[in-house]
Amino acid sequence: MDIFLHILVTNVLPMGLLIGLGVILQRAFTLDIKTLSKLNFYLFSPAIMFNLIYNTAITAQSIGEVMLFFVLFMVGQYVLVETVIRIRGYSPGMKSAMRNSVLFYNSANYGIPLNQLAFSGNKETLAVQVLIMMMQSLIPNTYGVYNVNAHKANRAAIWRTIMSMPVIYVIPLAFLLRYLHVPIPQSIETPITYLSDAFIGTALITLGVQLGSMSWKVSRSLVIDVSLSGILRLVAGPLLAWLIVWLLGLERFVAAALIVSSAVPTSLSSVLLAVEFDNEKEFASQSVFISTLFSILTVTAVIFFLKLEL
Repeated sequence: MDIFLHILVTNVLPMGLLIGLGVILQRAFTLDIKTLSKLNFYLFSPAIMFNLIYNTAITAQSIGEVMLFFVLFMVGQYVLVETVIRIRGYSPGMKSAMRNSVLFYNSANYGIPLNQLAFSGNKETLAVQVLIMMMQSLIPNTYGVYNVNAHKANRAAIWRTIMSMPVIYVIPLAFLLRYLHVPIPQSIETPITYLSDAFIGTALITLGVQLGSMSWKVSRSLVIDVSLSGILRLVAGPLLAWLIVWLLGLERFVAAALIVSSAVPTSLSSVLLAVEFDNEKEFASQSVFISTLFSILTVTAVIFFLKLEL
């Protein structure tokens, strides 16, 4: 019960309040959602990625183990979501939205605080979460952009869009500067920190604005699709992660951190991509909202069962 209340009060409730503020602002002023999504993609997301990678100690062994897990996990999730897509017979746009809702999960503004809560700020598990967050930031800005545009744009245009995403340059730059021990001048570090700190609030308010701009009447077919997305993300995700870490025989804290990282709800990136490229915005917003809501129970259960084994 203490863990449940702690997650509710320190993780979910603050996120819910910011989402709610976004809804209120949208209903009151009709904000420009495109502008908000561009701020997230081109400023705040790159800043938080650079800040965490540059300032977190990550060993070569951790990188190897996490990357192997991540590849296996994403392949497994992809197989599961493609099975659902084939059974449901989705349109091209809906196929992209469903894939994004399952494959992209909230490893930053939900995963980082959750990791610190579950493992009491352990540096080893934080490094694991930072690596997952790095990949979960890189993939939406490459595969995610391709996925939502593949059915309506030529490849040259898609690649121009992908190459314009700053995250794909920020990640290797942060690793290089850290590896070479290059200090960041205070005049540059301060604005990066300001932008990094702004990411969580702006991203959640953007989600609220999108929720506030859509109809609250959900068709029966959309309810089924959102439910399937939530089950694949919140239930199948941690179960698949548990199977993979068991097969790989990973050290217990690394394994636990990877399982917890897989249990978080759908990423805001799926909403930002849907808004930025006008693809199934209502489904994307509702999948994030519903998965975040029900993660109160599922994440608590995952942490509870892991505590029994640790």
